[in-house]
Amino acid sequence: MKELLKELCLTDGISGDESAVRDLIISKIKDVCQYSIDNLGNLICFKKGSKSPEKKLMICAHMDEVGFMVTYIRSDGTLSFGNVGGIDPSVVIGRPVRVGKDRISGVIGSTAVHNLSKEQREKAPKTDSLYIDIGAKDKADAEKYVSLGDCVYFDSEFTELGQHRVKGKAIDDRAGCAIMIKLLHEKLDYDTYFVFNVQEEIGLRGSAVSSFSVAPDYAIVLEATTAADIDGVSGEKRVCELGSGPVVSFMDRSTIYDKELYQLAFAIATCQTKTMIAGGNDAGAIHISGKGVRTIAISVPCRYLHSPSSVIELSDLTSSYKLVKNLLKRIPEL
Repeated sequence: MKELLKELCLTDGISGDESAVRDLIISKIKDVCQYSIDNLGNLICFKKGSKSPEKKLMICAHMDEVGFMVTYIRSDGTLSFGNVGGIDPSVVIGRPVRVGKDRISGVIGSTAVHNLSKEQREKAPKTDSLYIDIGAKDKADAEKYVSLGDCVYFDSEFTELGQHRVKGKAIDDRAGCAIMIKLLHEKLDYDTYFVFNVQEEIGLRGSAVSSFSVAPDYAIVLEATTAADIDGVSGEKRVCELGSGPVVSFMDRSTIYDKELYQLAFAIATCQTKTMIAGGNDAGAIHISGKGVRTIAISVPCRYLHSPSSVIELSDLTSSYKLVKNLLKRIPEL
């Protein structure tokens, strides 16, 4: 799946601008399933299995990634911007970006250190103190290439780290999309809905719509989740670890997960769980939709989430895929 993940991660698609990612996914799955696009942009796929289950099963991942949006063009030609999704300003200073439909190259800048007061140097930067430099001479020059509301994407190569890990932008949640594409190309035991959601990063908006349309009884939510398994971090603050398999959550800030599904995952595979109650994902909207949906979240552990340099271990991607494949067989039999 490495090459598939690479292709997905190098395709730009911040929240509300997922069309390129959706088009790529359609090109991969159009011959193996039925599909439709709803009014919000979610890609809803249905694949026949060998049997039709009594209860409806949905598996989903989100297509969008975090990024930025141009909010103002300054007199000197630099750009003010706002976050699209949760991004720590301290990880973006000096990072290259691509701006607008023409992907103009730029870099995120900040006030020079020698112009900061002692108090300012000791505080974390805020997004409104940063800007994007595209090399424009002035506002009129910048306006030739950029408009307000243009999307801004991290400019980050997909590279291998050592023999077992990869680095890139948008691994959250192109990892889940890659798993679903691979599964769609395989023979299934049961009819299954596969949903590629939009706008997860700005409030679970796509999944609220798609889960209403599909009205599943069971849902498997695929994600990438924060791993803090680095030197100096111990105990529960490590949250989860690269190389220890898929992460099966029991609770986060938006969902208490179905206990039977949670136990089933651990019964059929070597898994880990999150050691802190933090974050959230599309399950938050899905499990309370309609008459209620029994939901499980399977995540790939990922370092430096929501940055241009997210890192995962490929064995975790593979083991997450294997776990989900087994769950697609077992859940309809509950």
